[in-house]
Amino acid sequence: MMQQTKHMFQPMLIGLRTLATRGVTTTTAAAPAKIEKTVNNVTILGRVGADPQLRGSQEHPVVTFSVATHTNYKYENGDWAQRTDWHRVVVFKPNLRDTVLEYLKKGQRTMVQGKITYGEITDQQGNQKTSTSIIADDVLFFRDAHN
Repeated sequence: MMQQTKHMFQPMLIGLRTLATRGVTTTTAAAPAKIEKTVNNVTILGRVGADPQLRGSQEHPVVTFSVATHTNYKYENGDWAQRTDWHRVVVFKPNLRDTVLEYLKKGQRTMVQGKITYGEITDQQGNQKTSTSIIADDVLFFRDAHN
């Protein structure tokens, strides 16, 4: 049974190893003969870095905010350290967008569920920069016990 499971996951492991070398492509050809199921889910739990901001245009509004998560680890000498990661979250869903903009505040604990996406942003000097964002499907709000 174990040998069969190993072979079943072999194509996935090869894909994960080569993922970093592949670029993102978009095709507009006809639908493939076989459509595979794929999964792109991310869940983060952390603190909001700044009050959410309304961006985009009136026709295509988007709310953005950042969430900090951290990892604690221990050095061999016994000292502890903490690494903080910042995540850019974008909200397109109209009702969720309005709720996040009105009620989510800097420092508040939140859980975001969504999809991770990669793209490019052109800065004010015209330079292209890669961007990683989480497109929120759901945002949960938490109150601190002392508030």
